[in-house]
Amino acid sequence: MLEAVLARGRAAAEARMRDACRIRRATGETTDDDGNVIRTYGPDLYVGKCRVQQTSAQAAQEDVGEDFQLMLRLEVHLPMSVTGLEVGDEVTVTASQHDPDLPGRVFLVRDLAHKTHATARRVGVTERTG
Repeated sequence: MLEAVLARGRAAAEARMRDACRIRRATGETTDDDGNVIRTYGPDLYVGKCRVQQTSAQAAQEDVGEDFQLMLRLEVHLPMSVTGLEVGDEVTVTASQHDPDLPGRVFLVRDLAHKTHATARRVGVTERTG
């Protein structure tokens, strides 16, 4: 009984995932001839459907050196089959059915949530704007 209810809940959650994203992990950094740091990445951890939600209207201000950055807190919902994510992984939205401003946005995983009867994997992310 519980398994059937959970399966229906997961199917319903995935039906609302109308965006698409790619998740990857940085494996190192190199520096080019101009002194620019270039991150290197391993193979994609996940490519597929997702849903982006803003968890609250609050944002945190951070001053980094002389740069002002606004840290927006969001949540990315993924199918429960997505496993092995780590804090610092990079989520890039590749398509969005309902928000033309989402594709190309890059988020960093900040919070991982685990729950016995979850219908979706909800990952806390931040986007830096400045």
